[in-house]
Amino acid sequence: MAKIRLRLNTPTDVRKTLVRVTNMVANGEMDSKRGNTIISACNSVLSAIRTDEQEKKIAELQQLLDSVAKEKSR
Repeated sequence: MAKIRLRLNTPTDVRKTLVRVTNMVANGEMDSKRGNTIISACNSVLSAIRTDEQEKKIAELQQLLDSVAKEKSR
């Protein structure tokens, strides 16, 4: 079976991969078991990306709150 290279670095990459895999399964180019495995992995990666983005936003907000608190204490 041929190797498939998939980019899963961004939500856009994941979306493109999901479309590609769905089309491959629909066209009989990939069996549904393999397609489901890849789709499950994509969903896990997407969840991790979202968590990372939320953590980054929370850190930025905490930094902003700390900055405002320092200004008020002066």
